[in-house]
Amino acid sequence: MAAQRDPHDSPAIQAFGIALQKMREAASLTRTELAETLGYSPQFVGQIETARNVPSKTFAEDLDTYFKLGGLFLEFWKLIKGTRRLGTLPPGSAAYLELERSANTMRMFETRLIPALFQTDDYAHALLAKIMNPDEIDETIRTQAERKALFDRKNPPHVFLVIDEVALRRKIGSPDTVREQLAHLLRLSERPEISIQVLPQDTDYYVAFSGSFTVLEFNGESDVVYLESAGHGTLIDRPPTVATCAMRFDLLRGHAYSITESRSVIQKAMESP
Repeated sequence: MAAQRDPHDSPAIQAFGIALQKMREAASLTRTELAETLGYSPQFVGQIETARNVPSKTFAEDLDTYFKLGGLFLEFWKLIKGTRRLGTLPPGSAAYLELERSANTMRMFETRLIPALFQTDDYAHALLAKIMNPDEIDETIRTQAERKALFDRKNPPHVFLVIDEVALRRKIGSPDTVREQLAHLLRLSERPEISIQVLPQDTDYYVAFSGSFTVLEFNGESDVVYLESAGHGTLIDRPPTVATCAMRFDLLRGHAYSITESRSVIQKAMESP
């Protein structure tokens, strides 16, 4: 998992890192020595200790076996798993990406722009150039590439995207950048696990004006809703809220063009000046 530049705010993730550092120092081990013994990189161990990355279940179990702790780090990991589904997360954060990678179904409604998972590098660069410096842009695009890798795994998630027609016609970068972005969207729409529908720009369905959201669904775990606004993301796992958003998404699909009609709308947007 990609590390964050800043430490996680989660107390559970911070506690895991503090405990790891204390145990390592008590055993008179450097990060490199512990990493080589367990088969991880020193950078990863350092990221966990400084709460800039999220430990995996396997890593927790390896620590328990090595230090003979009887499951202490596994209990820390369970706390992280139980609390990471709530709270405020920056877009592209490691905690959110972990959830995104483990979801088996994603239902996305986007009102403003082509979503990051569907963006070309040129489109993303043109979008980010107005708000980030070059180093930050490169790092963000690398993170997006990691996210997109979920489409190439053996069992990719089923993704249902409803996107506002206005987002297709928003001028991001040069006309060529927009055309290639829409062509990329069309190519993705041909994949069997991806369903894309366009919501007409003249829709009178008021829910369309309440903002973008994503419902992540998992096998054997409770679903979550991700809401993003003004550069901040919020995860919610309260069943009534998740159920309401899932119902709204189904209604949005009902008000959208069909999949075939949506391809035609994207094609027309691509061909327009």
